[in-house]
Amino acid sequence: MSDFHRALRPESRTVHPPVQEVAGSRPLGVPLHQGHLFAFADSDALVGAFTGPDQAFFYNRFGNPTVRSLETAVAGLEGGAGAIATASGMGAINTVLLALLRSGDHVIAQRSLYGGTFAMLADLSRRWGVAVTHVRGDDPDEVRAALRPNTRLLHLETISNPTTRVTDLPALLAVAREAGVVGVVDNTFASPLLCRPVEHGADIVIHSATKYLGGHGDVLAGVAVFADAELHRTVWQYATELGASADPYAAWLTLRGMQTLALRMRRHSDTALDLAGRLAAHPAVAAVHYPGLPGHPDHELARRLLPEGQGGVLAFDLAGGREAARTLTESVRLASLAPSLGGVQTLVLHPASTSHRQLSDAELAAAGIGPGTVRVAVGVEHPEDLWADLEQALAKV
Repeated sequence: MSDFHRALRPESRTVHPPVQEVAGSRPLGVPLHQGHLFAFADSDALVGAFTGPDQAFFYNRFGNPTVRSLETAVAGLEGGAGAIATASGMGAINTVLLALLRSGDHVIAQRSLYGGTFAMLADLSRRWGVAVTHVRGDDPDEVRAALRPNTRLLHLETISNPTTRVTDLPALLAVAREAGVVGVVDNTFASPLLCRPVEHGADIVIHSATKYLGGHGDVLAGVAVFADAELHRTVWQYATELGASADPYAAWLTLRGMQTLALRMRRHSDTALDLAGRLAAHPAVAAVHYPGLPGHPDHELARRLLPEGQGGVLAFDLAGGREAARTLTESVRLASLAPSLGGVQTLVLHPASTSHRQLSDAELAAAGIGPGTVRVAVGVEHPEDLWADLEQALAKV
């Protein structure tokens, strides 16, 4: 990356990702290199290509020009030394966990996690003997008390899914760093435009690029960013054997989507705050979870950690429980009942029966997810149209 690109602000970097020049000129968009094999005239050069993530391209599982552009762009946005693009967000999470953990290790993780991450940690515990301690995510003393001699990793989410609790990253990551524990932060809900965890002490930052980075509901991809070049190389060596590598076309779509990331995140955040305030005043709604609201338990922390906006995801609890949630999610007309988030279209979901279906009732309660909790991933539609849609659906509850 040139000094010119390093000096740009995040809003400009997303529009102008690094592009390799060809034949004395440069394309305005990142080219799609779909071919997966690269030939060499020098056998020593081919041998050297196997040795690291910054070597010549030879086989897409180890590296590809389009994928490298995505990795460079996201690493630059997050302030990392390098990145690994994967086939999905869970591909990034699993690549990191499987590369760094072994039997007998101990992990500290938030109680309120994405269901897939929670399930993966539970599976590692059952089959590999990796001990897992879950903490609230707001108390450094709780993390400090959970430390063991064999603690290897602290796993956090900037904004938790779906309860939108905001993690005190500077305080918790400081505990991990003092103890020599690798700090991993899933920054999917915030994106690098709202928060950059490396600046707060994270060793690894994970994104489901399917969400805000891609932004249009047409790509499946993930990215893991590393603050340290040596840790990047260590995980890259495992990643090439695991085979969860990103597809070049998915990388190209993600780069295209990232060009409007700054504009979209502003609209997502503004509209989510507007809807959260209206929902809080509705008689059918028992509680609203959005850190931009003054009544949210992490509101002051969110103002400090996420000063540019608190993201485009909110959740609310319906007094009528599971049946009320089912009625509402099946009654929306502009929004869609669908998984995922971070795209231009607004989506609604019932986490207890979908994204967090792996959790028991007790685990759901511990994570703050009720039977009537509905998650709204706010798109970029006009806020008045979205409120009219939610209002008519709430009238049927």
